[in-house]
Amino acid sequence: QVCPRLRTPRLPVWLCGISGRHSVLFGTDSLLLSDWKRERVFHLYFYNGQQEQTTTAHLTIDTHSHHWEEDQSEDPSGPEKRRPSVEMAIRTKWAGATVSWNGTDPFF
Repeated sequence: QVCPRLRTPRLPVWLCGISGRHSVLFGTDSLLLSDWKRERVFHLYFYNGQQEQTTTAHLTIDTHSHHWEEDQSEDPSGPEKRRPSVEMAIRTKWAGATVSWNGTDPFF
């Protein structure tokens, strides 16, 4: 039997399959699950359990950033525009969000 807290977690938790690897994306703000106003700027943590990741990545998500102000003359498929897979996964829920890695080197 599954515990009720596993079906309805107190904190936001997403199990992800990114680039063929299982990982966890989670937050520490329980109101992120129930208050849409909390989705403006918030923090998530990412852990994939691979040996190259020695610490949990602390990400700041901004869903109201001005992504449309990026230089339109740049090729969006160019190598300088390549985004980490975890950022693309986050954007499946929050389209257009910017992700700050807070000093951690983004990994793909």
